[in-house]
Amino acid sequence: MDRMSAVKYAELGAFLRSRRERIRPADVGLPAGPRRRVPGLRREEVAHLAGASVDYYNELERGAGSQPSEQMIAALARALRLSADERDYLYRLADRPVPVQGGPASHVHPGMLDLLGRMTSTPAQVITDLHVTLVQNPLAVALLGHQSGYRGPRASFVHRWFTEPEARLLYPEADHGAQSRAFVADLRAAAARRDAKDAEVGSMIRTLLGVSPEFAALWADHEVAFRRDDRKRLLHPVIGLIEVNCLNLFSEDGRQRLLWFTPAVGTDSAGLLELLSVVGTQEVSAATRTAGSSPRRQG
Repeated sequence: MDRMSAVKYAELGAFLRSRRERIRPADVGLPAGPRRRVPGLRREEVAHLAGASVDYYNELERGAGSQPSEQMIAALARALRLSADERDYLYRLADRPVPVQGGPASHVHPGMLDLLGRMTSTPAQVITDLHVTLVQNPLAVALLGHQSGYRGPRASFVHRWFTEPEARLLYPEADHGAQSRAFVADLRAAAARRDAKDAEVGSMIRTLLGVSPEFAALWADHEVAFRRDDRKRLLHPVIGLIEVNCLNLFSEDGRQRLLWFTPAVGTDSAGLLELLSVVGTQEVSAATRTAGSSPRRQG
């Protein structure tokens, strides 16, 4: 790499180290543990939180190794609870373009991440106003499958709902019509809240109008309503039908939502969600692969 890149990478390593050292384990839901010489996180803990190998993260802090991807920068920003300005600075140090708000690499406010980290007994995740999943807790992964790996237009669950039939396997077929109508009304509300020249939502609407007659017909109805509190029936491939309440906490600008799922009163869903926590993410994923299922979807 050239001289300027070398300087940036050295600064990137120093910046990561400084941010790591300021975070207490309790801030990110980790036990303090014995024999911790400094109050900050260990390198291996940051690597685990960001989904990176320990060797790769060690190289980053040394100012060496390969250029981190945009997805890795986003994961590190969340792991280190960076502010929006700190996140943007990290992208520039890595010679990566700062992503627009609303996409898969969107910055998640540290306060929202903190709330998510405290929800250890209920499925929860943070999504954008266009239903792009940014981060999930383990129970949400167990309930809904990994959702944060999609890129491009497919990152939006609404896009997949109207373009990929397998995206609807999470809901009973009898509920598909109501879900379609709710998604379209929510998208219209989100589009109205954004700037009229917003390219992301405009492109999404034009694409869906062109490829989905169902979407086009519902869009023509001009229904508008944010999804705030829903009662849903979810089909899980291992433990069956679960009826839940889906609750939302909106960010100040409305671009992000913290979703969490609680058992519906008068059903056996409380026991099923407890079973889900026992079954765990790894067992669910293994069972899904054995059954030949495609990756499952966000609610």
